[in-house]
Amino acid sequence: MNVLGIDIGGSGIKGAPVDTAAGTLLEERWRVPTPSPSAPDSIAEVVRQIVGHFSWTGPVGVTFPGVVVDGVTRTAANVDHAWIGLDARKLFAEATGLDVTVLNDADAAGIAEARFGAGRDRGGLVVMLTFGTGIGSALIIDGLLVPNTEFGHIEIKGQEAEHRASDHAREAHDLSWDKWAHRVQEYLEVIQALLSPSLIIVGGGVSKKADKFLPDIELAGTPVVPAVLQNNAGIIGAALAAVPVAR
Repeated sequence: MNVLGIDIGGSGIKGAPVDTAAGTLLEERWRVPTPSPSAPDSIAEVVRQIVGHFSWTGPVGVTFPGVVVDGVTRTAANVDHAWIGLDARKLFAEATGLDVTVLNDADAAGIAEARFGAGRDRGGLVVMLTFGTGIGSALIIDGLLVPNTEFGHIEIKGQEAEHRASDHAREAHDLSWDKWAHRVQEYLEVIQALLSPSLIIVGGGVSKKADKFLPDIELAGTPVVPAVLQNNAGIIGAALAAVPVAR
């Protein structure tokens, strides 16, 4: 089944039609800068534009950088706080006139990597971490998602982890790759101590540059690997989440 996946990020909103059976994009993804301020109506307009760009008329999956429960956005750490408590599913459905599913962005990436990427056929607990404007997290246990974990907000040395170790923090503090890798190492050691995962997958836009920092990271007993789907994972996972479930 083909579904349009749209991934809302702190800096950009991107989408593409996805073959959900193969986990591949059917067309080149289209990206629009995230509006500033990132108010709900402004984001909804970009989602409508992406739907129009692809002349899409089928189901749509949309990711959101925060906790999403039954289509309602509960947190908004890196976007406008007007999203808190908003029925995002209704907002996007009204903007597009289509059937829309909304889920957390890191959860979407985790779903995609578990099905088609680095976590494929991997048993036990797999942790997906996306490093971008913030740090998103997804937990996959034997292929099943535990939704809405927010491990980017764990406190390390008096700061939220994403304020120290996100890709945005690397750029904002002009950190070299090795200095940033040290911060990521600290963060991953905490994740390992809390969860004892069988695998940690590093995703987000920075996964395209894994060779610059992953060689400096090592966790005894826990492999750390880059996301196979890289920055397309959110789009693919959004589409997977929107596939109708047979009843």
